[in-house]
Amino acid sequence: MFKQKSPGNVVVLLIFGLLLKLPLFLFPRNIAASATDGPLYSWLINVLPASNAMVASLISFVLIYLQSIFITYLVNEYRMLPRQNYLPGMAYMLITTLLPEWSYLSAPLLCTSFIIWIFILLFNLYNSANSKPQVFNIGLLAGIASYIYFPSASFVICILLGLMILKPFRLNELVLFFFGCLTPYYFHAVFLFLNDKLSAANFFPRLSLTVPVIKSSLPLAISTLLLTVPFLTGGFFLQKHLGKMLIQIRKNWSILLLYLLLAFFVPFLNSNQSFHSWVLLAAPFSAFHACGYFYQTKKILATLFFLITMGYVLFTQYGTAAWQ
Repeated sequence: MFKQKSPGNVVVLLIFGLLLKLPLFLFPRNIAASATDGPLYSWLINVLPASNAMVASLISFVLIYLQSIFITYLVNEYRMLPRQNYLPGMAYMLITTLLPEWSYLSAPLLCTSFIIWIFILLFNLYNSANSKPQVFNIGLLAGIASYIYFPSASFVICILLGLMILKPFRLNELVLFFFGCLTPYYFHAVFLFLNDKLSAANFFPRLSLTVPVIKSSLPLAISTLLLTVPFLTGGFFLQKHLGKMLIQIRKNWSILLLYLLLAFFVPFLNSNQSFHSWVLLAAPFSAFHACGYFYQTKKILATLFFLITMGYVLFTQYGTAAWQ
């Protein structure tokens, strides 16, 4: 069903997501907050009724559903697979359910929406006649994302490499990009100045480099396996069909791989020893998982792995206390 492009799949994906994320509403959780959150996210959780766990769960589900639509649009719009489908969205819903922390409302989850949006605009630069406004908008979104979850500022490296891969180097576009990144910081400085609160402690975010402490467990090992096997399978099939793809599509996949590699190291910045920050990996993982499902010649293997993943997710949700 998800292997085909049908307008009805938007509704099917919604129903699929509701079934997968049902524990979010059966066992609602409050908004996840930590000292490493950006000022914009801290302001948002003060505005939202944080004490209402059901509202937080609803916002979290809406964000995940929209992100699954965005990643599907990204793969389909730029022809990253030979035929349009909803496999990326399905994979994203599955991946974000492997770990309960990836489904709870947090700064990294909200930041993911802006990161996917950035890469949609970035891939559009290849065929854009006038790219200057888009380059500024990409920088602006990157700046806003860093105010939600500051370690996401490291994606500037990936964006710069993407600009160099997709387009010839132009100094004026590079300057526009950095102006876009600094725009939120400029308005924040003005706000602090007008309220007589401008100081280094209030303006500059705290930055530290630590190794996250991950407690090994059997559920974590199984979740990692279910993440890795489809990724390696998708990477194998992608490498096999890469020669048949247009140069633009090959560039897009290389940038998406850079996105994945960088997202793996983001949790090392301002680590709060939780799995929330690792949710940034879910979007690029879902694109590679979609390749594994799409190119698999033996349909029984793809179906079997899908059923195994679903079975494990349902077991952790209703057979253990992980989601409660």
